[in-house]
Amino acid sequence: MSAQGATGDGATGEAGTAPFTKTEMMIVAAARELAGQRVCFVGVGLPNIAVNLAKRTVAPELELVYEAGVFGARPARLPLSIGDPTIVTGATAVTSMFELFAFYLQRGLIDVGFLGAAQIDRFGNINTTVIGDYARPRTRLPGSGGACEIAINARQVFVIMRQTARSFVERIDFRTSPGNLGGAEHAERIRREGGSLGRGPTVVVTDLGVWHFDATGEMRLDAVHPGVAVDDIGETVGWEPKVADDLRTTPPPSAEELRLIREELDPGAIYTG
Repeated sequence: MSAQGATGDGATGEAGTAPFTKTEMMIVAAARELAGQRVCFVGVGLPNIAVNLAKRTVAPELELVYEAGVFGARPARLPLSIGDPTIVTGATAVTSMFELFAFYLQRGLIDVGFLGAAQIDRFGNINTTVIGDYARPRTRLPGSGGACEIAINARQVFVIMRQTARSFVERIDFRTSPGNLGGAEHAERIRREGGSLGRGPTVVVTDLGVWHFDATGEMRLDAVHPGVAVDDIGETVGWEPKVADDLRTTPPPSAEELRLIREELDPGAIYTG
């Protein structure tokens, strides 16, 4: 089963649509998932551009929260990092990191935590710490930052990441941020006993498709992007993936979504190049 459209990083769109890349499709699909959300804690990397695109399109009332201590950010341009001064301009509140985490995140005031990942497993557990053995890693990654606290306390967790056999693995090398530990029932007990406020991962958007989580707490493929076949998905997943009976094709990016990415948010192609 396949869909027509983008098949590579320089692909063309469907008939009547502008050409778009796999990365642009991923960013657009992730932004659309934020429709109807109110308060979003923005992670570094790809979540940054996806959330800022959502605020300009499907979620204009979205309040952006950055780890540096900014609530209600209204950046005039895409921030280069969580410490970029542009996130302060026009913000609702600027606080210390302690106050942001203690009085906003840990009080349950964050609707969505939007994170990236280097590795993820079928239950949405995330690794951003090391690849390989922790004591002698092949690659040392940036680590948690605030990701673990976001994963535990945000009401929902969205993830955006590129999908390969090295990133969608049966067993992650290090559990930086918990997902549905051992399945939905086990994870719910852990959250309840530990006092966690969130209900865990909700959606994973990749450059191949969109995944949600079923009643068992495991990822289920609900949509493939244009030009992606189910066989393509299987080759990039370290387990036997669940596929929705009504698998759909993601609508391609609109001309306005592409304009916003290319002209306003990422004219230097930092994220999409």
